[in-house]
Amino acid sequence: MNSQLSTIIAREYLERVKRKSFIISTILMPLFMVGLMVLPALIAIFQTPEEKVIAVIDESGVVAKTLQNGDETKFVVVDKPLADILGNEGYYGVLSIGANIVEKPSNATLYTHSASSMSLENYISNQIKETVESIRLRKYNIDNLPEILAAVQADVNLQTFRIDESEEASETSSTLSYFIGIIMSFMLYMFILIYGQMVMTSIIEEKNNRVLEIVVSSVKPTYLMLGKILGIGAVAVTQILIWLIIVLSFSYWVMPSLMSGVVAGANDPELMAALGRLSDGSYVLSLFVYLLLFLVGGYLFYSSIYAAIGSAVDNIQDASQLTTIAVLPIILGMVLSPSVVADPMSSYATWISIIPFTSPLVMMARIPFGIPFWEIALSIVLLYLTIGFMIWLAAKIYRVGIFMYGKKPNITELIRWARYK
Repeated sequence: MNSQLSTIIAREYLERVKRKSFIISTILMPLFMVGLMVLPALIAIFQTPEEKVIAVIDESGVVAKTLQNGDETKFVVVDKPLADILGNEGYYGVLSIGANIVEKPSNATLYTHSASSMSLENYISNQIKETVESIRLRKYNIDNLPEILAAVQADVNLQTFRIDESEEASETSSTLSYFIGIIMSFMLYMFILIYGQMVMTSIIEEKNNRVLEIVVSSVKPTYLMLGKILGIGAVAVTQILIWLIIVLSFSYWVMPSLMSGVVAGANDPELMAALGRLSDGSYVLSLFVYLLLFLVGGYLFYSSIYAAIGSAVDNIQDASQLTTIAVLPIILGMVLSPSVVADPMSSYATWISIIPFTSPLVMMARIPFGIPFWEIALSIVLLYLTIGFMIWLAAKIYRVGIFMYGKKPNITELIRWARYK
């Protein structure tokens, strides 16, 4: 490697790795991710539910007596007009049930003094639904109907096995693949935006300080731009590798104990398949290898665009408009990822995971589902081939833009700069 280029890479890398912000974010981010998963459970365990007293006015005379109190809900039957009860602040709300509720199940209204909740509405609706269905079934005069319904009721836990090319079936978890795909896609989105903008901000600062004018007297502009991109990119790779060590340690030592202890008596195939996947170190390692490949590819692709924009403007405000246009594809990839993981094998998902502008995020969202390797390889090859063109194009804009001051260029001017020999 050219000594000038290696010197720039080392400077950009060491300058950022030694910062306290890098060390803190590297350590805290995994803890933050674990906290996002654990915190809702802890809140649910330790929170004290507030009891909601619901006054019930039942004109049908058949529903109120079947309503069951819950942990957070208590029903009180009242024999007063609705107008007299609505102003009573002692009740959380008033449930009015019409006389023809059996014939018209929608004839039920809940009035609340404050904002209602979806869980409360579903809780009440389900109880009314069960009562109405029970009354309708009794009209058929079938003996032992409750026992018959209980006997035919079945809860299906579908086990999913994928048959690979060796015709061996392996148990999978679509739910786990869905969440891993979304998380991986979001991680790439954050890394590409954060570190790409870091390249642009650094170039703008050095341009305003007139440092670039001094540096380019001894270093080629292309080396300067490439060194900054690679140096900052190495910081992102370092952070991912540290997280890989943490995750692999968790996978090898924590997950097996969790499987043998906490869920030893669990009868949930989906849960067992998910935990089995997470305890497979080779599977976790393969995900991180793909994550690194697409992180490096996506970062190089978009950071070259950020570098070109940073060299063409004098401040962050002027860069905002050009940046918005430049990052639209990556935002589109993030927006499309949820629909892709809903049907990862569709032709629509395949095409947008191969196009370089959206492939890093979309392909990373599909990989946990075990898509054919040739699709991943094709996506990587096209991405890295396009990177060469993007860096070449950005370098042509960069060598002109770093000497331009006082005017924000438009797209047409950037194209003209790129055509300069």
